[in-house]
Order: sequence, then structure tokens, then C-alpha cells
Amino acid sequence: MKIAPVLAALRADHPRIAQILVHTGQHYDDAMSQVFLEELGVGEPDHLLGVGSGSHAVQTARLMERLEPVLERERPDVMLVPGDVNSTLAATLVATKIGIQVGHIEAGLRSFDRTMPEEINRVVTDSLSDLLFIHSPEARTHLLREGCESQRIHFVGNTMIDTLVSMLPRIRARDVPSAYALEPGDYVVVTLHRPALVDGPLLEDALDALDHVATLLPVIFPVHPRTRQSIESLGWSPASPGLRLVEPLGYLDFVGLVEHAAAVVTDSGGIQEETTYLGIPCFTLRDNTERPVTCTHGTNVLLGLAPDRIVEVPEHLGRQSVRRYPPAGWDGAAAGRLAAVLAQGLPEPRGSNGRAPSSKPATDRDARAQTPPCAA
Repeated sequence: MKIAPVLAALRADHPRIAQILVHTGQHYDDAMSQVFLEELGVGEPDHLLGVGSGSHAVQTARLMERLEPVLERERPDVMLVPGDVNSTLAATLVATKIGIQVGHIEAGLRSFDRTMPEEINRVVTDSLSDLLFIHSPEARTHLLREGCESQRIHFVGNTMIDTLVSMLPRIRARDVPSAYALEPGDYVVVTLHRPALVDGPLLEDALDALDHVATLLPVIFPVHPRTRQSIESLGWSPASPGLRLVEPLGYLDFVGLVEHAAAVVTDSGGIQEETTYLGIPCFTLRDNTERPVTCTHGTNVLLGLAPDRIVEVPEHLGRQSVRRYPPAGWDGAAAGRLAAVLAQGLPEPRGSNGRAPSSKPATDRDARAQTPPCAA
């Protein structure tokens, strides 16, 4: 969701910049990966690394081993990395060590909670990145406080919202609530996947609380593969017919549910942003958020790591005031601004500046542009 609009903006506005897409395979379930590529129109990756699951160390090491030969062969001018997953950190380490510039999409976000693996990934990635693309004012403050030079920081806005804006016509045409026999504005959408919630005793508390809410409002819960394993190990099943545990959804169907929901309950970072753009009340089961703009904007309420508070959601809906306009830079044009920054910093087409031809074998993709590729 963060990379797709950047690829489109580069193709449309800066066709001289060649692109090579690397899919790490960290998200390996079809509903969590392939469906997203198809729906977003990204196309097949040039390199699929198939990293799969594993501990943080195993996953990071596997990605580094598999990505290094790709970067050595392709030798891009810039490698773009989005977000804060293990692949983001691993790719940044590899590129930095072999002298390739890194651009971090969604830089500067901080929860100030070092128990979150994502926070470690964000901090290290930002410290090594040459280009820091931010989408909210506090991100600049965090980066400057950590010693990042101001010239590395570029406020471009939120590229994930670009994807949402471009997809809304297709999303609305699907009429997803009807497919699930749900009345718009009269149901709750749930996503839970973080280890703090799904790998211990808190998961059963969350499920019981959702079961209670489902006696008042229908609740639909697309279950992440990791979460489903935990639920099955508990032997838990809903008592209320109003709580429906469904398979993971593709991007279009999931946002189609969110857009018409009365509320969303989540522990995800990205969903806090999507609900803010759409003006949907969001209740986040975390003690902190790296996206405080969603709280100051009035769309997001932190419930803390306290699943029993889920039962408060229906009463919150009666008094929560939600702004119906998005934050600055969340306008559907962020990718164009990011692409312009890249274009200013990349070398001119080969031949105009004396660059030697690339030593890598020619491919069909090479023929589309005359400069070394920008890898995402």
C-alpha cells in the first residue's frame, strides 16, 4: 500500500527512472500478499525472496542473505524501503553496507516503546537512511532530536493514503457490507495480530469482550493467520451469533468494510491512518501509538493493552467527535511529491554525464530507461 503509488508516480512522471521490485515474502499467505499485489496493480515482482516466517533473528538474517546478491547484481542508485517490518531493517542494513543509498518511506514515526520490534526497526532504519520521507510534523521533530540532518528529511505526505484514494471507486463499486449482510454504519470491524495480544492470555480476554459487543452490534473479524493459530490453540469459539470470524480479506474488501463501519477495533498502525482519512472511529488496543496525529485528529482512541475495555466501544460511539477532513499531506498526491525528490537526486540518463554502462545483463526492464534502477 505504501510502495504501489510510488511505482505509479515514477512511471507516469519520471519514465527515465527504471524500477526493480523486490518482494521479500515476509508476508507469505496469499490473502496477505499475492491478493494485495494483484488488487493494487503492482504486477509480478522482479525478485521474490520467499523469506517466510521465523524468529526476528532468523527472518532478518534470511532476508539479508537473499537480498545481498540481488543488490550486488542490480546496483540501484537508491533502494526504497517502506514502514517498519523486519524486511525494512534487514534491507537497509544490506544496502548501507554495500554503499547503496536508502530512502525510507514513513520515516520518523515513534512509539517510544522499545519492547515493540517495529520501534527498533524504525529507529535503526532512520539512522542509516539517506532520504527520510515523512508524513506528519512530529516525525521531523523526532528525527532532528535523534541527530538526523534536516536536508535528509522530506515532508511528502502519506503514500498509503494515495493508495486508498485511488482505490475508493473500485472499493465502493463492490458494496462489501451487502456481501456480508451488514447494514452500513451498524457493525464493528476487528483486526488483531500483535504478539502482545495474540500470543498470550490477553487474546481470550479480547475474544470474550468482542463476544459481548456482538450482543449489541454485529462484529466482523477477518482473522490474521497468526491470530487464527492462537485462537485454535485456545479451543475458543464465539457464543454470540453476532461475532463472525472470517478469513483474511484482500485490500479492497477490507477497506470496503471499514469505510461503512460504526467503528474499528485494532492493534494495527496502518489501520489507524486509514480510519482517520475515512472519518471512522478507531479504538486501538495499545498503550501508545507512533501515529499521534490520529489521536489529535479525533478519530483514534487508545484503549491501552486492556482488552476488557473493548466493551466500552458502543458507549464511546455515542459521544466521540470525529473530524471529517484528513491531516495535511494525506491528500492522494504524496507519491508524486516523493517521486519528484527522487528524480532531483538521481543521475542524468547515461551518456549525458559520462557514466559507464551497467555491467549487469540486459533485460526487458532495462530497455525502458537509461539509468540504473531504483529498487523498491
